[in-house]
Amino acid sequence: VQLQASGGGLVQPGGSLRLSCTAAGSILSIDAMAWYRQAPGKQRELVAAITSGEITDYADSVRDRFTISRDNAKNTVYLQMNSLKAEDTAVYLCVIRVYGTDYWGKGTKVTVSS
Repeated sequence: VQLQASGGGLVQPGGSLRLSCTAAGSILSIDAMAWYRQAPGKQRELVAAITSGEITDYADSVRDRFTISRDNAKNTVYLQMNSLKAEDTAVYLCVIRVYGTDYWGKGTKVTVSS
C-alpha cells in the first residue's frame, strides 16, 4: 500500500487549501483515515480522522475550520482547510488503517504566511 498526498503550498492567513491523499495497492477496504501534522520543533499531532462509517473527529485547534472527508471509490481522503492561520504551518501527513495495519504517506507541506 502506498499513499500519495498533494495539495499543500503557500497560502496567506485567512486563505484555504484542500489536501488530498490517495492510496494505491491491494486494498479491498479501508478502515479509518486521518491527517496528522508536524511543525518544526513540535510533536506530531492528530488533525482530523474519519472512520469507515464516516464518523469524524477533529483537534480542538482546527474544529469549525477544517473538514475531513473520504471517497471510498477512489481510496482517497481529503482535508479542506479554511481560515488558515500561521500556526497551521506544518507538514501534513495522511494515514490509513487497513486490516489493523497503519500506512503513512510522506506528507505535503503547508505554509501559512503573508
